[in-house]
Amino acid sequence: MWLPNPGRAEDCYGAFRGVFTLSAPAEVEIFTAASGWFQAWLDGKPLCEGPARYVLGHPEADRLTLAVPSGRHVIAIQAHNLGVTTRMIKADRPFVSLALRAAGQAIPLRWRCLELAGYAGKVRRVNPQLGWIEWCDTRNIPPDWQQPDFDDSAWPEPVLDGPDAATLPLTGLAPMKRIVHGLEPVASGPVAAWFGYERDDIPARFFLRDLECREVPPQGVWRRYDLGRVRLGRPSFLIDAPAGTEIEFAYSEYLSHGRVSPYINLSAGDSCNLDHYVARGGPQRFEPITPKGGRFLEVHALVPHGAPPDGVRFLEERYIERSYFERPDGAFECDDPLLNRIWITGADTCMACSEDAMIDNPTRERGQWLGDSATAGLNITCAAFADLRLARRCLVQAALCAREDGLVSGMSPGGDVFVSTFSAQWFSGCLDYYRFTGDRSLLEQLRRAAGRNLAAFEPFLGHDGLRDSVAWEFVDWGYKRNEGFLNAAPNFFFLAGMHALAEWARIIEDPELERRAEEAGGLVEQALLRWRDEMMARPEPWAAMGYHAAVLSLGMGMVPPEREPEAVAFIKQHMLDCFPNNPGAPRNSDPLLSETRLITPFFGHFAMPVLIERGEMDFVLDQYRKCWGEYMLAEGRTTWIEVFDPRWSHCHNWAGCPTWQLSAYGLGLWHRFDLGRQHYAFSLRPGSLRRVRGKVPAQDAAGPVEVAWERADRGIAYRLRPAEKIWVHAVPGADGPVELEPDREALFNLPDLR
Repeated sequence: MWLPNPGRAEDCYGAFRGVFTLSAPAEVEIFTAASGWFQAWLDGKPLCEGPARYVLGHPEADRLTLAVPSGRHVIAIQAHNLGVTTRMIKADRPFVSLALRAAGQAIPLRWRCLELAGYAGKVRRVNPQLGWIEWCDTRNIPPDWQQPDFDDSAWPEPVLDGPDAATLPLTGLAPMKRIVHGLEPVASGPVAAWFGYERDDIPARFFLRDLECREVPPQGVWRRYDLGRVRLGRPSFLIDAPAGTEIEFAYSEYLSHGRVSPYINLSAGDSCNLDHYVARGGPQRFEPITPKGGRFLEVHALVPHGAPPDGVRFLEERYIERSYFERPDGAFECDDPLLNRIWITGADTCMACSEDAMIDNPTRERGQWLGDSATAGLNITCAAFADLRLARRCLVQAALCAREDGLVSGMSPGGDVFVSTFSAQWFSGCLDYYRFTGDRSLLEQLRRAAGRNLAAFEPFLGHDGLRDSVAWEFVDWGYKRNEGFLNAAPNFFFLAGMHALAEWARIIEDPELERRAEEAGGLVEQALLRWRDEMMARPEPWAAMGYHAAVLSLGMGMVPPEREPEAVAFIKQHMLDCFPNNPGAPRNSDPLLSETRLITPFFGHFAMPVLIERGEMDFVLDQYRKCWGEYMLAEGRTTWIEVFDPRWSHCHNWAGCPTWQLSAYGLGLWHRFDLGRQHYAFSLRPGSLRRVRGKVPAQDAAGPVEVAWERADRGIAYRLRPAEKIWVHAVPGADGPVELEPDREALFNLPDLR
């Protein structure tokens, strides 16, 4: 349904009220879908929000189940038609759909609607990647229209058109968490306007307000709040203010010159991270509809001329966080408190970047990028949480948003961005998802998409490997191409993808797909071997090869065994020569920089395992301490920066590789559900750690596996306690997988591994 005669095609808000009656208490299924953001209430209490992002032409519904008593009930919905494409969703015909069922039978609703004229349209975009800010004069909004006893008899009926949520495919996700935080201000004071007219430059007007009022008289009050870490959500404030008072909420990931700046860096255009309301007068709740990202929240309340500047009272201050996860299911604790803090920071960043998708960050884009979800994000989620459905949905939506030639999308389902390296990693991500969950249905479902994705690469394959120009060949921020006749890193990613696809094809018994994968992989492998030999013949082979190619060569087993120590030494020295290990090294100051002497947290996803598996766990732990602990957690930061420089996003999930690596190698247990339900691989690389304990979450309904080990006189005492029966593969000294019974501790006396 939608409004019968909306006044605007873009940035339009509608209120919808649906009445239904139950003759007896019932378990009610509630299905929702929409083309733009909405909030829903049941009998005046928050019910749900959404929508889950969807591929244009393939809308999906969320479902929740609720016990509802008998009698008359009212569902109220406030829905927003953005009318523009964002990183989350493409512009679509406006609709909001809510359907009810009980015992399999549809429950009829009587709907009424009203365009909310208090919202001014198209005032400012949050930035080019996101939607509109809210600019609302609440005096032109019916008070308490969400309440069940509100009289909507004069409202018209909506136009009943568009998809029916009850008949749409389901997202398959768990219900979103609505986490309410009480707030206390960390600073406050008087405020006065200093710059411009009301809409001259909205974020500048906010940022340039006088928060001390030494030269001009105050016109109101301000308060600042620290949310503890970057979060996605919205304030919910009960404020008693004179009629006509301007209330503005602004959000930022960090403080600029000691205050909240409503600008979002690296937005590729104008930004304005705030919401603006005019009070109707008296106690009133101010709560934006659409969530926004930030760690710091600042509220400015400017009273109208003639009203007392201190006549604003804050009666209730809350923040409502939107997240798919609420707390980690996994855990890690060792004898080094800094490493413990690093592990949990990765889990916290993952939570902050989770909603209906695993997003790159909650403030600048909220985009579902394959590199954030299907590589680093998949592993981090697997280490910290017992639900990988966000990753599955990303892999499917990337395929549904494929380019005409079949290349899966690197960022979807909003404005698609095609990234050839991410499309190559999609093959590996699908196989990893299967290994972590045992969900073979994904490989079957995406069989055709896998063949089409490979077909998009095939015209670019030849004697010299994979040529450039398939799409954006993103390898890493700051990446500089290696020497030689091919661009090695994209070729390595493609070769890894072909190895994954060949195994995928064998699992689903598709010999033709296997043949194509092996043929394409063989072409690239031969080219890489020739390139490797050319590099090895040079006086300084590793410098010619470069950091990224050296890491990937080593990881793919393409460095001659006798030269592996040289490669390891080069990679370590490169890291030590880069910032933040070397304070005088070049900084990763912006996305356009191309500089050899850089490292990033993202590429640690590939680099650190290469070192760990070659006996360098202690070096890697020191890198965690120095680069993630001492640098990234400095200045009170509590989530990971996108790169080792504070001018980028301050909450980026792909920067959290220490979390999954500390779990996989520090706890020493990693998921291999492809071998069977509750099957794990033993993967302990303890370095010089003395003792570790924690939990490995199961990727199904089973509980976690508790792990605890400590160094003994002649080795390691390694203990496991599973919630269900498990099988552990590759345990030192064991002949085949070890079967462990539930709720019983098993002790393994291991040699002194390093």
